[in-house]
Amino acid sequence: MKTSDFYYNLPEELIAQTPVEPRNSSRLLVLNKQSGETEHKIFKDLKDYLNPGDCLVLNNTRVLPARLYGTKKDTGAIVEFVLLKQKELLVWEVLAGPGKKAKVGTFFTFSDDLSCEVTEVLPDGNRIIKFSCKGEFFSVLDKVGQMPLPPYIKEKLQNKERYQTVYSKELGSAAAPTAGLHFTNEMLEELKNTGIDIAYVTLHVGLGTFRPVKVEEITEHHMHTEHYSISKETADKINNTKKNGGRVICVGTTSCRTVESAMQKFGEIKECSDDTSIFIYPGYEFKCMDGLVTNFHLPESTLIMLVSAFAGYDNTMNAYKIAVEEKYRFFSFGDAMMIL
Repeated sequence: MKTSDFYYNLPEELIAQTPVEPRNSSRLLVLNKQSGETEHKIFKDLKDYLNPGDCLVLNNTRVLPARLYGTKKDTGAIVEFVLLKQKELLVWEVLAGPGKKAKVGTFFTFSDDLSCEVTEVLPDGNRIIKFSCKGEFFSVLDKVGQMPLPPYIKEKLQNKERYQTVYSKELGSAAAPTAGLHFTNEMLEELKNTGIDIAYVTLHVGLGTFRPVKVEEITEHHMHTEHYSISKETADKINNTKKNGGRVICVGTTSCRTVESAMQKFGEIKECSDDTSIFIYPGYEFKCMDGLVTNFHLPESTLIMLVSAFAGYDNTMNAYKIAVEEKYRFFSFGDAMMIL
């Protein structure tokens, strides 16, 4: 298949700039992947499509306030840094822009408590920086850093926690697992009380998730690598769900990539910690996931390809066409879709 096969026309005004309140008042498009039929609901109606014995798999990663603005010590120039990967406690791989101002040996100040030196320029243009920090690094980062919102969100985020899921726990993502942003704590408790199992995995979302597919033949695209982990408790819940005839429903493409990566590597869901660069596109045979809750994704992205692999290409593109016609809100702060 071609990358252009996954293009659809999206009016700019449908790109959500701010989250809705309360979280679970967003809209929900329900797609039957067998018939292709769609229904229009509200996210809090999700419970109507779940059965006792089903298992919701949620990604409990927490987003780093990874965007920092540094002042160059000798000239006062401002450079934006986005933290990508921690190498050591105070050593990070980062995106820097404008990069020409962040040469090896240059120093930047972020606050009275945080500064850095650029120590290396990598072949892809990313930088390695070493921080100097007064106090506990992540506490200082929380005060100084900003949420690394995707480039299509122009509005300033008023509350950092709205770009975190209510169950976020494991710090390490450069972007939120946005399908989970719709849940409230009360809704999760209600689901548990009706016999729905809740299982947590961790996959730290990298900025590669936003990188466009630049090749026309999708099989030539190289996926970015992300780290994931599955606890024994979660493995047991998923395996018991399967054994007892329940459905494993992943919340978000990151949860999907986690369980499918484990199945692909180990042939089972078990306690594990590993890196994955799994690329799921039409033709892929799902080994664990029975249902998917997800947001609406960018045209020609690996994420819409994953959705098409699960729901079917024609069903997916038709559902997106309907979502545009019905003026659903798209992308990170947008509405949701449930595929069963």
